[in-house]
Amino acid sequence: MPTIGNAKILIISTHGFEQSELEVPRDQLREAGATVHVATLHGKSIRGWDNNNWGGEVEADLKVADVNTAEYDALVIPGGQINPDLLRVERDVISRVKEFHNQGKVIAAVCHAPWVLVEAGIVEGREVTSYHSVKTDMINAGGKWTDAAVVADAGIVTSRQPDDLDAFVAKIIEEIEEGAHERKAA
Repeated sequence: MPTIGNAKILIISTHGFEQSELEVPRDQLREAGATVHVATLHGKSIRGWDNNNWGGEVEADLKVADVNTAEYDALVIPGGQINPDLLRVERDVISRVKEFHNQGKVIAAVCHAPWVLVEAGIVEGREVTSYHSVKTDMINAGGKWTDAAVVADAGIVTSRQPDDLDAFVAKIIEEIEEGAHERKAA
């Protein structure tokens, strides 16, 4: 089982991510000792959304299409309304999510990002949470939605909103340190 100090974590995002939902997990996971890379659709910097306006830029380490999932222990997808809505229609993103899932690796999604999990077909039958406006989508995809700060089911970690980020990151660390998770292939 990996410890967080030797874990390698991938964040997949594009423009319009909720600023705190990318930066807080990235920074806290790095502070805990993990190596964290950010993959974007084009391998270039992306701009966040912060307080009802465009926020700061985050540099990319690589392009989503170039990700080798075997090199990572976990995947994190930040929310916001724009980011996951753009990601869920990208074939490379959905393929990577399914690869992480099928390899039993931790997948974490916050706020609206569970939309990406729905599109990848990995919500059905799972205990999940999300931002309240995504609740119906999660239920329609077969998820067992609950209003909680963070929910984990076989290494799939979901969370509601920026106020829950400390619990979200703590659960990501816990799930990584548990090791691979047995799941039915997507």
